[in-house]
Amino acid sequence: MSTGKVLAMLELLQAQPGLTGPELARRLEVDGRTVRRYATTLADLGVPVQAERGRYGGYRLLPGYKLPPLMLTDDEAVSVVFGLLAAERQGVGAPAALAKVERVLPARLRERVQAVRETLGFTAVHAEKKAPVEQLLALGEATRAHRRVRLAYRSWRDEDTERDFDPYGVVVHNGRWYTAGHDHRSGEIRTFRLDRIRSITSLQVYFEPPPDFDAVAHVLRKLAAVPFRHEVEVVLRAELSDAASRIPPAVGTLAVHPDGVLLTCRAERLDGMARMLAGLGWDFTIRRPEALRDEVRALAARLGESAGRPRG
Repeated sequence: MSTGKVLAMLELLQAQPGLTGPELARRLEVDGRTVRRYATTLADLGVPVQAERGRYGGYRLLPGYKLPPLMLTDDEAVSVVFGLLAAERQGVGAPAALAKVERVLPARLRERVQAVRETLGFTAVHAEKKAPVEQLLALGEATRAHRRVRLAYRSWRDEDTERDFDPYGVVVHNGRWYTAGHDHRSGEIRTFRLDRIRSITSLQVYFEPPPDFDAVAHVLRKLAAVPFRHEVEVVLRAELSDAASRIPPAVGTLAVHPDGVLLTCRAERLDGMARMLAGLGWDFTIRRPEALRDEVRALAARLGESAGRPRG
C-alpha cells in the first residue's frame, strides 16, 4: 500500500470534507475498493474517518478531530522555513505564514528550526544551493545556546582538521553557507564553509559572544579579503546611495569622493570588471590598474563593431 497515497487522502479530507468515494478514487487514481482500504488504514492509525452513505454522503474526519503535528523530515522543514524567510526578505512573504508552519512542527524539530531562524543571516537573496541540513541545524542550536562545538573540517587543500569552535552566527551568501566564530585551534575569529564540515559534536562548554557581533559583515569582510590578481580603484560619477543600491558589498567597498564615489575592489579578471563598469551606465575614471583601461577600450571597440554591422 502506498503511504504517500494514504497521506494524500488525509490531506484531501482535511481540505474538502465530504468527498465521495468515486471522487477520492479519481483524484488518487485508484479504485473504490482501494479508497475503502485507505480509510481503514487511517482509522487503524488513529485518524477517525467517517463514511456517510446516501446521496449527500462521503468521507470526512470526525468533527473536533485535531490533526497530529506536521510530518516533515529535517530536510523538508529547513527547505520550507528557508523559503519563507527568503520570501519575507523580498517583501512577498508574511511572518504569520512562518509562525503557522512552526506551530505544527513536532516540538523537537520546531526548536531546532527556530534556532536556525534566529541565527541565520542573509547578505542578499539568491537561488540557493541545497543547504547542508545537519550542519545548519546543529550550528543554529549551538549559536543560540552559546554552546561550543567540535568540528571535523576539510580545508580547500583537502586537509582534515579537528577544532573546537564557538559559533557566533550562520550566513548564506551567493549560494554558499558559512559560519563565523572563535576558532580555538588558531585563537582567532574564523569563517568556515558548512559544506566542508564533516561532523559537528556539541560540547558541554558555554561561551559569551562578543557584544553586537555582526556575522554578515564579518563574512563579507573575509570574503572580500580573499586575494585576487588585480587591485582595482575606480571613481564613479554617481551618488553614494545609487552606487550602494547597484553594487553589492561583496563586490567591493564604496566611499564618498570629490568627483562621486570611489569603488575599491579586487578582481580575478579585468574583462569582467570592464563589463560590470559598462553595465552600470555611469561615467567613470580608472585610477588603477592601467590594464583595466585596455580592457575597457577593447570592450568599447567590440561594441562599436557590433553596432556598425548592417542588418542581415
